[in-house]
Amino acid sequence: MFAAENGLKGDPRLQAISEAIRVIPHFPKPGIMFQDITPLFLNHKAFKDTVDIFVDRYKDMGISVIAGIEARGFMFGPPLALAIGAKFVPLRKRGKLPGKVISEAYELEYGKDCLEMHVGSVEEGEKVVVIDDLVATGGTLSAAIRLIERMGSEVVECACVIGVPEVKVKSRRPLLVCIDVRRIRFHHRLQIL
Repeated sequence: MFAAENGLKGDPRLQAISEAIRVIPHFPKPGIMFQDITPLFLNHKAFKDTVDIFVDRYKDMGISVIAGIEARGFMFGPPLALAIGAKFVPLRKRGKLPGKVISEAYELEYGKDCLEMHVGSVEEGEKVVVIDDLVATGGTLSAAIRLIERMGSEVVECACVIGVPEVKVKSRRPLLVCIDVRRIRFHHRLQIL
């Protein structure tokens, strides 16, 4: 569900967030239109508006865990967790966490990958929101949900800044997306290095 379809239609924050995201064509490989969120962090108001939209959504839902997917979920997850009084749990790529971990492999359009989480970082019965910057196929989010639910926690919803309208998260969990990728305009800028 896109934020504009969930009570935020016409909200000027969505336009500001959309304008703060740039599209980089043919990155990291030909044919990919990369949605670059780094300019969003250069715009304090747009970044705060993004976090505030998520805070408004989750502050009264009894969420005890925000699980952020490496690496961009780490940028939105901690401020959201602090604002709603939840703990932040990083979901990392294989081999990045020390100590005892559990793993969940998943398929990508171009291969395979794996997410890991520390054993004991979520507990049975905890209510969790999984956050990332972008959802394209839903594969990474689905792996994150399986990983968390193996520990007995409940994934209440997934949250992403950018999404494509055709995505169907395989677990059928609700998905909140701030910006529909179709709203982001391609701005070709010549950069002189």
